[in-house]
Amino acid sequence: MGKQESKTLKKKFKMPHLLWIMIGLLLICSALTYIIPAGQFAVNADGAILGDQFTFLEAQTPVNPLMALLQIFPRMVGSAPIIFVVLISGAAIQVFLDTGTFDSILNYSVYKLQDRGRTLLISVMFILMVYLGGFGGSDALIAIIPIGVVFAKKLKLDPITALGVSLFGTMIGFGTGPTKAFIVQGLMGTTPFGAFLTRFVIMNIFMIVGLMMMLFYINKITKDPTKSPMYSEGWRPGADSADEELKEATMGWRVILNMIIFIAQWVIITIYGVVGDPKNVFAVMVTVMLVAAIIEGIIGKMNADEIGNSFAKGLAGMAFVCFVIGMAKSVSLVLTAGNVLQTIVYAITLPLMSLPRWISTVGMTLVVAIINPIIPSATSKAAILVPIFKPIGEVLGLKPEIVVQAYQFGDGFTNLVSPLLGWTIGGVAMAKVPFGKWVKWAFPKVLILIGLSCVIITILTVTGWTGAI
Repeated sequence: MGKQESKTLKKKFKMPHLLWIMIGLLLICSALTYIIPAGQFAVNADGAILGDQFTFLEAQTPVNPLMALLQIFPRMVGSAPIIFVVLISGAAIQVFLDTGTFDSILNYSVYKLQDRGRTLLISVMFILMVYLGGFGGSDALIAIIPIGVVFAKKLKLDPITALGVSLFGTMIGFGTGPTKAFIVQGLMGTTPFGAFLTRFVIMNIFMIVGLMMMLFYINKITKDPTKSPMYSEGWRPGADSADEELKEATMGWRVILNMIIFIAQWVIITIYGVVGDPKNVFAVMVTVMLVAAIIEGIIGKMNADEIGNSFAKGLAGMAFVCFVIGMAKSVSLVLTAGNVLQTIVYAITLPLMSLPRWISTVGMTLVVAIINPIIPSATSKAAILVPIFKPIGEVLGLKPEIVVQAYQFGDGFTNLVSPLLGWTIGGVAMAKVPFGKWVKWAFPKVLILIGLSCVIITILTVTGWTGAI
């Protein structure tokens, strides 16, 4: 009877499918446009927002539910660049996985390292993901998640671990990387890529903290698999692994060469993202991945039909993910069309004006962290918030780079639980983890990372850091 009741409760409280979550959010935002007063910040002759001039509109400008649903298609069209990058990257990685290269690398590593291997493998994987996110991070890194899935299955770990070593790792790098503040630096009038050394050190501090969280979690579910949020979803250690026994493994030159090509493509993409034309980043990314996939397939002894079928399989696997990305983009657009997004920003940032200097930077970090999930676009968020933060910083006598750093801290970590960010929502869908389960796992870690951010930004403020290094 007890077991039957337990099963009934699980069914009763099961999170709805991601499709219904996204449609529900869209309709909730539609309802908010009827409730929250419509308002706008003033703009100057160049169209830049004046952060100290806000007025409420004389009448509401609600977006009715039908109009909200009509936003899905144009947002999917507007998201076409990232959607096609996700499609191609998913297809390219499918070809790489079908060559058996990654399986061979993991089999060899696990065999050679035996019982010592898991911690070292997880650490290396996590560090690589943080650095990839820190120097080449964008929504397109959703394509890395299948690697995390294969990695977790090979080590007989749960899908949460798959997201932990891929999504969690890359987003820590993305949120703290030394090259990720250049848009805000440009709007603040500071040197692009300035304070590189300080931000590089900060990224590594967060990397170590994130790795400790991952290792602690993996140790916990290894000792007791029922501690995994995915245990109630049917995950069992080794259930997805074809090889229960540890067999002798070797690596040939084809495996080594394919791994070099796979890593090299991301190095090329990362370098171009830093020094190349931003308008061509996606075009270069797609081209490099497509060429790399074909070369990897040939080296992996796949014939033309096998490469084509593998590529098509990868495209098909990304279809729902791409739909969700378009849905996520449409939600924030409803708030913008209803003229309530800027009202929300105004209400949250207003208290900053009266904060003492020594806690104002912490306040900025927290404000951005709160707003971040509802404005997933980094560029749009910066365009709205920086013109508000800049005069606040000037009035309080804060160094511009301090404001930039406070903004960067707030702009990073809450992405991990944002239901409006295609990178997060799509990644969760790819790993087949219910969004509620992911939030339950990630949210406490987000709070810890934000807390650490507040400590670091306080130290930088008190010590008078100028951003010179």
